[in-house]
Amino acid sequence: MKKTIHVAAAVIRSGDEVFATQRGYGPYKDWWEFPGGKIEPGETAQEALKREIREELACDITVEDFIMTVEYDYPEFHLSMDCFWCRLEGGHLTLLEHEAARWLPLNDLRQVNWLPADIEVVEKIEERKDV
Repeated sequence: MKKTIHVAAAVIRSGDEVFATQRGYGPYKDWWEFPGGKIEPGETAQEALKREIREELACDITVEDFIMTVEYDYPEFHLSMDCFWCRLEGGHLTLLEHEAARWLPLNDLRQVNWLPADIEVVEKIEERKDV
């Protein structure tokens, strides 16, 4: 049985764009994802997101509406990812762990090579008529 990893992902929105980051390490190096990370014991997904974004991007966010939970089986583990709309609250986005980042238009999110689990979030966003 695969180990389950619980993470939270921030779909950081500014106007008609969302922020995407490129992994700079590990087996999925160079793939793109929504930033975030592991939910620590005793943390809510929202608390984990605020902490992770501070650690990875040196800025503060406001966690807003829940988008979806993605359940995805990678070869090495099962991922359970809670995804939320977020907005920048303070600070400047500074890449501390990622290789690159881009603001992508909501109507054209497929400009990058998304991780398989993140593709499900992209599809959910594309279904929305109010974005």
